[in-house]
Amino acid sequence: MPSLKDLKNRITSVKNTRKITKAMQMVAAAKLRRAQEAVEAARPYAERMDAVVSGLASSVAGSDSAPRLLAGTGDDKVQLLVVMTGERGLAGGFNSSIVKLARNKIMELRAQGKTVKILTVGKKGREQLRRDYADLLIGHVDLSEVRRIGYDNARSIAQELLSRFDAGEFDVATIFFNRFQSVISQIPTAQQIIPTMVESADEDADSTIYDYEPSEEAILADLLPRSVATQIFAALLENNASFNGAQMSAMDNATRNAGDMIDKLTIEFNRSRQAVITNELIEIISGAEAL
Repeated sequence: MPSLKDLKNRITSVKNTRKITKAMQMVAAAKLRRAQEAVEAARPYAERMDAVVSGLASSVAGSDSAPRLLAGTGDDKVQLLVVMTGERGLAGGFNSSIVKLARNKIMELRAQGKTVKILTVGKKGREQLRRDYADLLIGHVDLSEVRRIGYDNARSIAQELLSRFDAGEFDVATIFFNRFQSVISQIPTAQQIIPTMVESADEDADSTIYDYEPSEEAILADLLPRSVATQIFAALLENNASFNGAQMSAMDNATRNAGDMIDKLTIEFNRSRQAVITNELIEIISGAEAL
C-alpha cells in the first residue's frame, strides 16, 4: 500500500499533467479554427480545378497527343506512395490510421508483384514505416519548421514528384492523408494523383462544345502540373485540420481521465490518512488504559 507521501506526490504529478493537456487542448482548438477555415476555402477551388481538368482530359484521353501526366507511362509496375502524417504525436489514432492504410496498400501491391517506393511527409509516418519498410523509403519531406501550411510547400513536393516521374522512377503516384470531416471524425484517404484520374462525364452536365485556343493538349500540359500541386495542397490542408481536431479530442480525453484519476487518488489518500489517524488514536487510548 503506498504511503501518504507517495499518494500526495502522485496527485500533484497528475494535476501538473492535467494542466499540460488542458493547455494543449486549447492550443489545438485555436489552430483548428484557422485550419478548418483554410480547408473550407480551398475545397471549392480544388473541386473546380478537378472539374476543369476532367473536362479537358475527357476530350484527349486515349489520343497519341495526350500529355504524359494524363496518359501515364503505359504501365503500373512501379508504385510511389506519398504518406502524409503529422510531425508530432499526441493526436490519438491520427498518424496510425494513415500508416495502416498505407501498409495495407503496400501489402496489396507487393502481393500483385508491383515495385513499391515510399515518400514520407511528416516525421511520425516515417518513424512507423521505417520499422518494416526501411528499404522502400526513397525520400522525406520535413515540415516541422513550417508554422503555417502554404501553397509553396505543396508546390515543392509536387516539383519533386514531377521530377521523379519525368526521370522514370515510378509509374503511378498515390497520396495518403486524413480527410477532415469533424473534430471527432477524420477519414483515411488514398488518392491517385499521377497519372491524373479522369472522372466520367455527367450525363446531366452542360453538353456545349467548346473550341480551345491553344489546343486542349497545350492547356493540359500547363494545367496538369498545377493540378498535382493543388491536390497535394488540399491534402496538406485536410491533414492539418484533421491533426488539430484529433489532438484536441485526444487532449480533451486525457484531461478528463486525469481528473478522474485525481478524484480516485484523493479518495484513496483521504482513506489512508483516516486509517493512520485511527491507528494513532487506538495506540494512544491503548497506552492510556495500560497506565
